[in-house]
Amino acid sequence: MSTSLEHLAAVAAAGVPGLAPVAVGPSPDDDADFRSAVVLDASGRRWRVRSPLSPEASVRLETEHLVLRSFTPAVRSRLPFLVPTAAGSVADGDLHAFVHSHIEGAPLDIDALARMAADPDPEHHRHVPSADPPPTLTVQLGRLLAAIHALPTALVLDADLPGYTAEQCRQRHLTELRRAADTQRVPAALLRRWERVLEDRAVWRFQPRVVHGDLQEDDLLISRGRVRGVTGWTDLHVGDPAEDFAWLFAARDARLAEGVLEAYAAACRRTSFQAPDREPDPHLLERARLDAELALAQWLVRGVDRGAQDLVADAEQMLATLEQDVARRPDPAPGAAAPDGVPENPVRGGAAEAAAPDRAPEGPDQAGAESRSRGGTGDQ
Repeated sequence: MSTSLEHLAAVAAAGVPGLAPVAVGPSPDDDADFRSAVVLDASGRRWRVRSPLSPEASVRLETEHLVLRSFTPAVRSRLPFLVPTAAGSVADGDLHAFVHSHIEGAPLDIDALARMAADPDPEHHRHVPSADPPPTLTVQLGRLLAAIHALPTALVLDADLPGYTAEQCRQRHLTELRRAADTQRVPAALLRRWERVLEDRAVWRFQPRVVHGDLQEDDLLISRGRVRGVTGWTDLHVGDPAEDFAWLFAARDARLAEGVLEAYAAACRRTSFQAPDREPDPHLLERARLDAELALAQWLVRGVDRGAQDLVADAEQMLATLEQDVARRPDPAPGAAAPDGVPENPVRGGAAEAAAPDRAPEGPDQAGAESRSRGGTGDQ
């Protein structure tokens, strides 16, 4: 074991009374913001310890720790997946390290996830003790999102986490649009496209729900074709349910977003399910696509604000590619095949990498600086 891993094992032991480490190994994470490890204790349980490397990373860990503590057993019983359990925290230098339960599984990249959803591996279900076939990954994702959005808003508000109205969500995007337009570097066709959506009040008539807030493939812990757990809860809030669909537009296969929405709607219609709405609002995917595309504009603004010309150039190239894509395929119909036979999203390429501001593509001088503040693994 390296000295760093030994140190993290000692941190875990200090943070969780009675934890006696017998082994420790690395855990995938954002190396720019955290040191992270998985610790095995004498009873055979695994724990994940994360130590922040900056005050900003520390704040994110503290927020996630608060959120996880608010997930009571009653709340967890409503979810079709596991959520890490906050086990303890301890001072580590000037900051605090946090220990959570570890959840089996690992994330897949977005296209591998889409392929698994479209073509499940029979080997994943050979040993499932059930007469009924297990749900496809697409159905699991739809049910997962419906379960999050059905959580009581008091879970968020009682934890003093943010809540936004539909109009506040629209105004936030309008601000992003204006800041992007002020750079004078965004193609006019894209600005007009985004403005049309933002000015259509019908698009913004939705009921705010509890949302994960930064959901993407890195947060899904998958094992043998099943979503075992969901991590990355630092941005939990009440807001637009479409936010939790935006990451799906990073997939090359456009059928992923449509399929997940169909499964989401089916989950909402189930009488046994405490659904957020009987039917999803008809503009949900439209707003989700807007979220995904505006992420590029946010990346451009960030580069301009910091005078990082390499980042600006990257963002401009991605915006130009998006402009070409939407001009060729302004409203991609579900099932419309791309040249290779796979329906393809217009939000692709660089846009896929910038599907969320905190996960935008890195320039040479920004490697890790703008990367995710979490990752890897999170058994409950």
